[in-house]
Amino acid sequence: MQTGALEKPLSYEEERGKPMPSFNHGAIQANLIGEFIQQRNFRVCSELSLELGGQSLTPDLSIYPREPLNLRHDEIKRTDPPLVVVEILSPTQGHQSVMEKVDAYFRNGVKSCWIVSPPFRTITILKPDGTEDVIHSGVAKDPATGLTADVQAVFS
Repeated sequence: MQTGALEKPLSYEEERGKPMPSFNHGAIQANLIGEFIQQRNFRVCSELSLELGGQSLTPDLSIYPREPLNLRHDEIKRTDPPLVVVEILSPTQGHQSVMEKVDAYFRNGVKSCWIVSPPFRTITILKPDGTEDVIHSGVAKDPATGLTADVQAVFS
């Protein structure tokens, strides 16, 4: 006989702390991975759980310096900050919640944050000093790492 109430499983949004991705979100995320993976100095991780400064965060993409994979011992959560994080705006996601995550990333050592807006076909690269670059065409180039992405390829 059970003595306690059954716990309801967490929804995707509750578990990941972000809205469920849409079709366009997923396609753009795949396109970004395709752009980034060509640059062999970096390791691209999709939906990696981070534990930074006591806060659980799951950016769409986390970019680390490239190092060999340790296939014998996996990491469920990383506690060291990535160089770059990418957040792709979802249709139901509010800008304030994204900016709160950006602030948390910067407080914990992330060098730059890319905010990708599908409806506006823009990539905004935010820097810890509060400055930003908004890219509508050509090649987006991260000022902290040199990481690049062709904007047309990202939104195709």
